[in-house]
Amino acid sequence: MLQSYHFPDVTLLITHYNRSHSLENSLLTFQRLNCHFGSIVVSDDGSKEVHLAHLTQLQHDFGFQLITTPKNRGLGNNINKGQDAVKTPYTLYVQEDFEPTAEFPDRLVESLTIIKEHPEFDIIRFYAYVRYPYLKPYNQGFSEMVIPPWATRYTKIYAYSDHPHLRHSSFLEKFGRYAEGLRPDKTEYWTCISFVQKKGKGLFYNDFKQLFHQKNSQSEPSTYKQEQWSVSKNSLLVFVRHIYRQVKYNYDIYFR
Repeated sequence: MLQSYHFPDVTLLITHYNRSHSLENSLLTFQRLNCHFGSIVVSDDGSKEVHLAHLTQLQHDFGFQLITTPKNRGLGNNINKGQDAVKTPYTLYVQEDFEPTAEFPDRLVESLTIIKEHPEFDIIRFYAYVRYPYLKPYNQGFSEMVIPPWATRYTKIYAYSDHPHLRHSSFLEKFGRYAEGLRPDKTEYWTCISFVQKKGKGLFYNDFKQLFHQKNSQSEPSTYKQEQWSVSKNSLLVFVRHIYRQVKYNYDIYFR
């Protein structure tokens, strides 16, 4: 018989925009894994009517609290208003296109124990596109993210990421609200900067591709498009981009 997992102190916060079938798949996966939360909050960023109608049906099926806005206001506003609705001490933040694997519930149990016993950790990260550059072993599954004085890799700013993670629900009180009215990458960037400036502490799951899968279907592809210069493989652009980020990121951390 499949084990049942109960997390009464955790709210599952999912941000959503025009991907209601992806959201349904994510919720169904949590349900199949027998994960039960203190509450579920879905924060929608002004989706189209067809998706809003589907959200209403999903709300009936899954019993989540739906937070809406009359028009698209961007990632920052979507996370802010969703987090404002959370009443539990801890938040599991997931975007709608991420589905947990069978390994995740046990790791969430472990993570919740850690963050309760060691509240100095602000965040426990479960997924990333690339490994965080500076890690100190913590236990068999997790490492602590650190920034040594000699750290030269500008990706150190990604000690915070908006990929799936567990955090204190008071996160906004310590690090500030997410910047609104900016592109999603800029919104995340300034939260990353704040996390480093205010000496945030967190753990990083070593096998970071094992706990969640990001699902981008043809019918509901990713709604975010990066600027061309930031992903170009042109060798000159790669070099210029590296120098620019090295200077800008360190300036923003230490002088702004």
